[in-house]
Amino acid sequence: MAIYHCNITVFSRAKGACSVAKAAYRSWSVLRDERTGETHDYTRKMGIVHCEVLLPQKAPAEYADRAILWNAVERAEKADNAQVAREIEVALPRELTHEQNISLARRFAQEVFVSAGMCADVCVHDKGDGNPHAHIMLTMRPLNEDGSWGVKQRKVYTLDDNGNKIYDPIKRTYKCKTVKSVDWNDRANAEYWRRSWAAYANGALRLAGVLTDENALDHRSYKRQGKEELPTIHLGVAASQMERKGIRTDKGNYNRGIENFNQQLRQVKARISKLQGWLKEEKASTPTLLYDTLQEILASGKSDSLSAKIRNLQLAAKTLNFITEHKISDLAELADAVGDLYGEQMAMNDKLKPIERRIKTLDEHLQQSGIFKQHRKIAAQYDKLYAEYKTAKKATGFLAKSKADKAHTAAQDFYESYRTEMMLFRSAEKYLKGVLQSRYDPKKLPPIKLWQDERAAKIAEKQAMYVDYRALKDEVKSAETIRRYAEDVMRVVEPRERGKTKSWEVDI
Repeated sequence: MAIYHCNITVFSRAKGACSVAKAAYRSWSVLRDERTGETHDYTRKMGIVHCEVLLPQKAPAEYADRAILWNAVERAEKADNAQVAREIEVALPRELTHEQNISLARRFAQEVFVSAGMCADVCVHDKGDGNPHAHIMLTMRPLNEDGSWGVKQRKVYTLDDNGNKIYDPIKRTYKCKTVKSVDWNDRANAEYWRRSWAAYANGALRLAGVLTDENALDHRSYKRQGKEELPTIHLGVAASQMERKGIRTDKGNYNRGIENFNQQLRQVKARISKLQGWLKEEKASTPTLLYDTLQEILASGKSDSLSAKIRNLQLAAKTLNFITEHKISDLAELADAVGDLYGEQMAMNDKLKPIERRIKTLDEHLQQSGIFKQHRKIAAQYDKLYAEYKTAKKATGFLAKSKADKAHTAAQDFYESYRTEMMLFRSAEKYLKGVLQSRYDPKKLPPIKLWQDERAAKIAEKQAMYVDYRALKDEVKSAETIRRYAEDVMRVVEPRERGKTKSWEVDI
C-alpha cells in the first residue's frame, strides 16, 4: 500500500555537505568535485531506475550534465557556511509501475520546482525491497536572464519620510535590512510542497485506476486529520537493512507496537460503527429498549444448563447495573459510553508517558552522577599531576627539562593505571556539563539529592496514576464485554413471538 513520505533537507557546507558528492551518491555515478579535486564514485551501488536533470528556461543547456551543474553551484557559493542544495525525498506508490513512478516524479519536479526557476536533479531508486522512492536535488540560487547565477539576498537601506538613509550612531552605519531574491526558503513552502506531493501522487494513483480510501495519501499528521491513530516513525537506512535481515531494532519494535495499537483501535471503532448501523436498521422496524429486553431475560431465567443460566444471569445483571448507572437505553448510547471510556484510557496513557520519560532521564542523571562521584578523586589526582607537569614545563634552567619529563611520566603512568576510571569520569563529566550547563561546577557534586527527590515524587505520581489506569483499563474491558453481550441480547427475539422455545444462553 502507498505510504506518505516527503522529507525536505537543506545541504550546507557548515555541516560538511558538498552538492557534487550528494549528486554522485543519489545518481550512483562518478563525479569529480573541481573545487576540492576529490572524486566521488558510487557506481557499484545497485537499484537506480532513472536519473535526469530538469532545467528552467534561463539555465544554460550544459547544466543538463549534472557534473557541470553541481560544480557550477559549488563555484558560485563562496561562503564556508553556504547552503548548496535542497533535497526533496519522496516515497513513490508501490501500486504504480516503474514508468508511472518516473513520470510522477518528473511531473512533480517540473511543475512545482523547475517552473519556479530551480534546476532539479531527479533520481528514482528501487532495489525491489518494497521501498521505491525519488531524490529531487534542487538549486538554491536563482538564475539571471543571461543564465548566470543571481544573488540569494540583497541589502536595502531603510529610508526616512524624505527618502534619505537613516544613520545608526550606535552601530556607526546606515540602517538596512536583508531582502530575499526569491521566496524558496519561506516556511510556508514546506507545507505547499508536502501538500502538492500528496495531490500529485493521488492523481497518479487515480489515473492508474488504483486509488482507494486505504492508499490515498494525506500530507497532514494524524492529529491534523482528526485521527486517533498514532503515527509510526521513519526507520532510516540502517534500521531498515537490519529489519530486512530479521534483526529486530528499537525503531522496528516501536513501529510494531504502534501498528498493533492502531489495529486494535480500528477494530474497536469498526465494532462501534457496526453497532450504530445495526441500531439504525432496528429503529426502522420495531425499536426495543435494551433495558426492557434485559429485564425480560432476567425474569424468564431460561437456560439449557445451570452453569450457563448462572453465567448469563450474572452478566445480564452486570449489564443492567452498567446501563442504569450510565442512563443508557439503546446500543448507540452504549457504544458511545464504551468509546468515552476508551478515550479516557488513552488520555491517561498519554499523561503517563512524559512521567515515564522523565523517570528514565533522572535515572540517567543519577547513574552518571554516581560515576562522577565515584571517580572524582582519581580525576583530581590526575589533574594535579598534570598541572605539576605544565608548571615544570614552563620553568627554565639546567634541571627544568628533566623535572618536566619526570612530571609528564608520572602523569602518564597515573592515567594508564586508572584509564578505565578516567574514561568513565570524563564521559560522566561531559554528560553532566550538557545537563547542568552554566550551573555546572567541577568542585561540587551535581544535585543528586534534588534528582533523587524528584524521581521519588515522579514514581509516586506514576504509581498513583497507574492504579487509576489499571482500574480504567479493567472498566474498559468489562464495558467491551457488556457491549458484546448487549449486542447479542438485542438480536434475541421473544420465544412466544416465534412460537417456539429458544435458549437464552449467549456464548461470550
